[in-house]
Amino acid sequence: MTLLGWAQIALVLLAILAAAIPLARYIAAVAAGRVTFLAPVERAFHAAAGTDPSRGMGWRGYTLAMLAANAAGFVLLYALLRLQGVLPFNPQGFGGIPPWLAFNTAISFVTNTNWQAYAGEATMSNLSQMAGLAVQNFLSAATGMALALALCRAFAAGGLQQLGNFWADLLRVTLYVLLPLAILVGLAFVATGIPQTLSPHVEATTLEGGTQAIPLGPVAFQVAIKHLGTNGGGFYGANSAHPFEGPSALATALQIWSHQVIPFAMALAFGHIVGDRRQGWALAAVMLGFVVAGTAAVYAAEAAGNPLHLALGIDPAQGNMEGKELRFGQALVALFTATTTGASNGAVNAMFDSFTPLGGLVPLFLIQLGEVLPGGAGSGLYGMLVFVLLAVFVAGLMVGRTPEYLGKKVQAREVKLAMLAVLVLPVVILGFTAVALVLPVAAASVQDPGPHGLTEMLFAYSSATGNNGSAFGGLSADTPWMNVTLGIAMALGRFAYVVPVMAIAGSIAAKPKLAASAGTFPTHGPLFAGLLAGVILILGGLQFMPALALGPIAEHFLLFAGKTF
Repeated sequence: MTLLGWAQIALVLLAILAAAIPLARYIAAVAAGRVTFLAPVERAFHAAAGTDPSRGMGWRGYTLAMLAANAAGFVLLYALLRLQGVLPFNPQGFGGIPPWLAFNTAISFVTNTNWQAYAGEATMSNLSQMAGLAVQNFLSAATGMALALALCRAFAAGGLQQLGNFWADLLRVTLYVLLPLAILVGLAFVATGIPQTLSPHVEATTLEGGTQAIPLGPVAFQVAIKHLGTNGGGFYGANSAHPFEGPSALATALQIWSHQVIPFAMALAFGHIVGDRRQGWALAAVMLGFVVAGTAAVYAAEAAGNPLHLALGIDPAQGNMEGKELRFGQALVALFTATTTGASNGAVNAMFDSFTPLGGLVPLFLIQLGEVLPGGAGSGLYGMLVFVLLAVFVAGLMVGRTPEYLGKKVQAREVKLAMLAVLVLPVVILGFTAVALVLPVAAASVQDPGPHGLTEMLFAYSSATGNNGSAFGGLSADTPWMNVTLGIAMALGRFAYVVPVMAIAGSIAAKPKLAASAGTFPTHGPLFAGLLAGVILILGGLQFMPALALGPIAEHFLLFAGKTF
């Protein structure tokens, strides 16, 4: 670790917070309907779709509308992928995607996971990239933000029977937040050297004097929304490690900024919507603390180097550079790793399979903590608020009072629903991993024996269920078993989680909003922030530490003992 490296990390984080503050005010204004400069466009879309934006929805209606929209998105994307071979804008002549891979990919992009069991440049036509994957990058992110705004409204006022209109929220978030930001960031990416073209490839002359066809396509704007929407699906199989997706340190820093700015802004927007900005800052502080801690852990582990490399006499000055790009350096790799896995953004600029065991442990554990640090676009906020309810429940037990948050009593129904949501991740992750490791048809996908192989499988189901989408590497994921089970895990991680969250929103919204009293436990200071961080860590540790002890932790001790499998 170096002072220059930490200066790079600090500069990027400051740029994120500097942009998140005004963006939070803007998002709150969009949620309240105060931003209307595209009102004619809104009316045209609603007229074409036959939706009434003025009709309020209770939590059931809001949730059913969300599920219907996502089901339609899955069907349309699956059909597009299967029929790719006979559709236009396919200069490479790619055939239709096989059924199980199309199933997995369609669920992946609809759920904001963007798990990729394929190499985009060798599989997807320009039409599939633009009209299929990029469209779902917008809609899945907008869905998460719309759900978060509905939950914010539940805490903002008392006696509410309606949480807004899903169709109106989905459209407004897309038109006023995601689309303008994607245009600006896309243009910035073009300026940094990321290609944006319909040409299939460019011919390059190799050092030996031969020619090589390097795939091209509409890359820059796909990369823009993949980060802004915390999606992560890359145009190229190597994702942001590819020189056309991550051409420079500047492009990498901008990508980190892009996938962090909306999650942090959503946390701060929560404070604006509920009328107490300190609440938003408390959530953002916990998120930022985990980002810094995760970055420091990866940076330290990778900068220390790999004992096997050191034993071979490799210069230790650069640390463990296997699977990494010199144009990024250890600092930006560490920050990119912690922010993408903490933000449910599956983009990578280095290969986790080549990390040291403890370096690989950090992104895995950040995913398993619930993807709330800072989490996805919208999903990070509503996931964090689930932990907030559990934290105030613990605080209420400690002081002997009925738990309360923002004037709303937190009672048995809300706590049960919160635990139901939280338990989705360990049940699906550990359940599928356990089955996969003992079934020959699934275990055959593992590349490496021993603890490292366990980590490969555990990471895959953690990434799918957490809707992250990053891959540890070394796993043959394009098999019928992996495509189907990972697809089911993605769907459960998104929808089985969000249904109880929306039930919480309906229950909280109907409660009266009580005035704070002298006995009210404050939820905006460092004491509550520490309690919230502790609840997140304790739950994550209790659920996943035994599995982690058999995987990356065991590999760490074996590695430093000089033993390998």
